[in-house]
Amino acid sequence: MNVLVTGATGAIGAALVPRLAEAGHRVRAFARDPARVTDPAVSEVVRGDAVAGTGLAEALDGVDAAYFLIHSMETAAAATDPQAGGFAARDRRAAEQFAAAATAAGVRRVVYLGGLVPRGVASPHLASRLEVEEALLAAAPEAVALRASIVIGARSRSFRFLVRLVERVPVMPLPDWRENRTAPIDARDVTAFLVAAGTADVVRGPLSLDIGGPEVMTYATMIERIRDALLLGRPRLDLPLRLTAVASRIAAAIAGEDPALIEPLMGSLGSDLLPRDDRAAALFGVRRHGFDAAVDRALREWEDAEEIAGR
Repeated sequence: MNVLVTGATGAIGAALVPRLAEAGHRVRAFARDPARVTDPAVSEVVRGDAVAGTGLAEALDGVDAAYFLIHSMETAAAATDPQAGGFAARDRRAAEQFAAAATAAGVRRVVYLGGLVPRGVASPHLASRLEVEEALLAAAPEAVALRASIVIGARSRSFRFLVRLVERVPVMPLPDWRENRTAPIDARDVTAFLVAAGTADVVRGPLSLDIGGPEVMTYATMIERIRDALLLGRPRLDLPLRLTAVASRIAAAIAGEDPALIEPLMGSLGSDLLPRDDRAAALFGVRRHGFDAAVDRALREWEDAEEIAGR
C-alpha cells in the first residue's frame, strides 16, 4: 500500500512510520519543514501546510491510506498563522482541507487519532476532536477514527508533563478532578491500533472506535503509580477546587511545558473519560499492555536519552 502520514515527526507519527515500513508499505510524509523528517523508512516527503491547504493534492495523489495526526494546541502553532484563530478553528480548517483533498484524490481510507469523550458535555478540547473526527469520517469510504485516553510513552507530551510535575514538586496537589476515571494506554498499543486501522482488511465502512488500556483508574491513582515508578516520595494533597486556568499555567511553568497545550488538556479532566467498549481490540487483534509495564517501558526509553530524577 501507498500510505501518507501527516505529523510524521510527532510522538505518534514517528513511532508509526517504521512500523508501516516494516509491514511492507511505502510511506510518504507530509510536513511544513521536510528537513525535520529524517526517518529512513520514509520514501518521500511532501512540503505543505494542512491549515493553509498547501501541498495536500500532491501528498494525497496515489495514496491508499492517509493518517491525519495533526493537532495545533500550542503557542507556536498559533504564531505560524495568527489569522486562523484558536486551536479549534485551526484544527477545523486543517481537517476540512484535508478531507476535501482526500475525497478529491479518491483515498479509500483515512485514519484519525482523537481523544476519548465524556458521556456529558465535552470540553472545548474534546469537542474540537469530535468536530475533526466528523469531518474525516466523511472523507473516505473506509475512514477510521480512533479515540484514545492519555498515551503512556517516552515521547508522549501528556505523560512527560505528568512525570516532570511529580519530579519537581515536593507535594502533589490534586484538584477535584482527581477521582474521575480513565483508561491510559501504552504508546506501543496505540501504534498497533493505528497500523491495523490503516491496513487491515476488516474495515468495511466508516468506524469510530475507542482504544483504552486494559485498566480503568482514577487520575489520582495514575499519578501515584507514576510517582511510585519514579521511586519518589511525594505526599498527595487533595484540593477542594479545580481552578483550571490558574492551575494549568502554574503546572506548565513547573513542568517546562506550553500553557497553550496544558490548559485545554487539563480542562478535559472534569469528568470520566472511558472507552465505550472493547470492539477495537477484538476487531484488530491487539493485545494491550498493563499500565505499570507501559510506565516502566516509557521511563526506560526516556532514560536512554536523558536522566530522570529518582531513577
